[in-house]
Amino acid sequence: MGISRRSFMKLAGATAVGVALSGFEGLEKSWAQAPVIGSTEVTGGSTVGSTAKVYFTKQIDADHLIGLYDQMNESIYGKVAIKLHTGEQHGPNILPRDMVKAFQTHVPDSTIVETNTMYTGDRDTTEKHRKTLEINGWTFCPVDIMDEDGTVMLPVRNALHLNEVSMGGHIVNYDSMIVLTHFKGHAMGGFGGSLKNIAIGCADGKIGKRMVHGFGKPTAPQGSDWGDMATKDLFMENMADSGKATIDYFGKHIVFINVLRRMSVDCDCAGVSAAEPKISDIGILASTDILAIDQAAVDMVYAKPENEKHDLVERMESRHGLHQLDAMRKLKMGNDKYELISID
Repeated sequence: MGISRRSFMKLAGATAVGVALSGFEGLEKSWAQAPVIGSTEVTGGSTVGSTAKVYFTKQIDADHLIGLYDQMNESIYGKVAIKLHTGEQHGPNILPRDMVKAFQTHVPDSTIVETNTMYTGDRDTTEKHRKTLEINGWTFCPVDIMDEDGTVMLPVRNALHLNEVSMGGHIVNYDSMIVLTHFKGHAMGGFGGSLKNIAIGCADGKIGKRMVHGFGKPTAPQGSDWGDMATKDLFMENMADSGKATIDYFGKHIVFINVLRRMSVDCDCAGVSAAEPKISDIGILASTDILAIDQAAVDMVYAKPENEKHDLVERMESRHGLHQLDAMRKLKMGNDKYELISID
């Protein structure tokens, strides 16, 4: 008998006790306070070596989402997976369906991809997952539940802990991947950005997600078993390993988009129980560099006024979520310098 999604979320929380920015008020001041761990913003300054480009718009709509994507889509070809967190039933914070529909229509031969969950809830079996997809309105294009027909082990080069990770088997059917992420908090990860979207979201529900969570038993977690899960630094490093498996597989044929809207402290896996966001919407980021885009999103959260950012920052820091960035840097998953480029 598995643990419920609500119990999982509660338990996870208890366990894990330049020009581009001229209109973004207070950002330069808060950069001095923001925890620059994985990557450093260098917009407008001279720097040695290459920098990652992170494109940004304050406008959260389909036209601007497509405009950002078109800035860096030259490596996307063939059959394209759009990795999206489709959420629990009636989740109030998931990305707007109309915006995603317009984007998906813009990308030729594209399919939304997901995997089943480890916890017992609306999406732990393919049958329940498909019902939830229907309820949440993800009916305008094919949705591939990648672990529906089994799994595949993907290797992790120079891993911190996990030398291979079990993924939804259909992942190998795609030539390219677009990681379309709702950036928000997370009960165990502190925040859920592009890394979380692929690290947990591509791992299959029966094996891979248990590997990432550090739960080594082959059976569903029960009772006190949940205390055996990895938390804080180890969990962040496992996520980095898992994310790297997907990045290693797709090589240059993967891009990342973070949508910073309705940023609850809770993940979309919390469904209707997710806390109401306290922080105002920021915009959309896009990059070919996973480290740079997640760092830029964190920097923008820290740039917000204290009364807005307090809860989300507390969630990030109490779970050691910023260690995600450090772990990605150690694994050389991205550039340690980024330039923010506004398209507005």
